[in-house]
Amino acid sequence: MQLSVKEVAELLNISEKTVYRWIDDRKLPGYRINGQYRFSRGELLEWAAINRLDVTPRLYEEPESRGSALPNLSIALESGGIFYRIGGRDQAAVLRHVVQTLRLPEAVDRGFLLQVLRAREALASTAIGDGIAVPHPRNPVVLHLAAPVVTLCFLEQPVDFSALDGQPVRALFTVLSPTVRAHLHLLSQLAFALRDAEFKGLVLGQASREELTRVLRRITDALAP
Repeated sequence: MQLSVKEVAELLNISEKTVYRWIDDRKLPGYRINGQYRFSRGELLEWAAINRLDVTPRLYEEPESRGSALPNLSIALESGGIFYRIGGRDQAAVLRHVVQTLRLPEAVDRGFLLQVLRAREALASTAIGDGIAVPHPRNPVVLHLAAPVVTLCFLEQPVDFSALDGQPVRALFTVLSPTVRAHLHLLSQLAFALRDAEFKGLVLGQASREELTRVLRRITDALAP
């Protein structure tokens, strides 16, 4: 859902005049469409979190997601793609290369996405152990996505992500979703898939796209109602 200036003012408890001022002064993320500003709920949540602003609980509601079908992890991964030999000698460089690699519409502000991914890592590491990390925004970022996207990136060299088990990260699943509902569903599907010995073995072994896709499709098909 694209929010208007009036709706943003109500959700942030500020005046419409302040909204326009913050677009320039505080980099409030908005898009000018046919002469009018529009804002994505997810980007607004991330921006408010980064700027430590109090927001109304209504900002977390998602009327646009009611009745929508839940996403399928294997389809989201096929859309996002699997990539190998991603560069970077530290966490910041790795995230920068990952963001540059993601299949995203031209309208997406990759700089802003990188900022929120780094903010998420500063809050708590997304490394889940065994050399795997799942970088994602603290709140889903719409970024003009028509559907959720999951991208798997294999690193050229292992990088420290402050994992609890101390192991450096070699594989990253980046999750971007249009709604909180879709976001949580994808994360739960991914957690389930990584408990499958065959799939996890393929991830740790940096298997081919074909093998990874085939096994993940088997897992998600079994989860389908």
